Amino acid sequence: MKTILVVEDDDNIREVILSYLASEGYRTLEAESGRLALDQIRDRHVDLVVLDLMLPDGDGEQVCETIRGRSPVPILMLTAKTSHRNRLLGLSLGADDYMTKPFDPLELIARVRAILRRTDGGDLLADRIPFRGGELLIDALQQKVVLRGETVALTPNEYKLLLVFARNPNRTFSRDDLVDKVLGFDFDGDARTIDQHIKNLRHKIEADPKNPGYIVTVYGIGYRFSGG
Repeated sequence: MKTILVVEDDDNIREVILSYLASEGYRTLEAESGRLALDQIRDRHVDLVVLDLMLPDGDGEQVCETIRGRSPVPILMLTAKTSHRNRLLGLSLGADDYMTKPFDPLELIARVRAILRRTDGGDLLADRIPFRGGELLIDALQQKVVLRGETVALTPNEYKLLLVFARNPNRTFSRDDLVDKVLGFDFDGDARTIDQHIKNLRHKIEADPKNPGYIVTVYGIGYRFSGG
């Protein structure tokens, strides 16, 4: 049974989310503040976080960034901030999806399912995939990435994106291809969301993110992974 942590200071909204999640068979945890959320993540096993961005002890972006520094747990941001800039900021901090208020609880459940489905490593390649003499190692058995001997902290979407590339070296993918493989067919956002995930991933694995050697831009088409 998957455990979902709901971080929301509005009692009514939190109770609605908890009720719908419980009715779908999820185990639930709750927190009314960023501090309590971080305590829960430290002390309990959590499979996904639903994170409100307007919290009484600070903004959710800071909480998201702190969580991402500690754990690869998937994060669904829930907020009244509707601008494209806010969405990109949330994704750049490591969120996996973004919903705006007011929201349909059934849509929230559908997004939770989609995130858990695409971040479930059970069907990923059970192998160790080295590149450039082992400089970069993708260990799909343990679902971790090691760069020059150091473990790289990736979000679930970043990890799955890198694994898609690694399993298909030198193949060029369009943004739409990567959306389908990483975010899922039911993703209804902007395909350029992939660009932000690519940017984040480059900053973590490239020696020079502005002149990438692994994830190469194929202008007018998309991206290609060069592992040689």
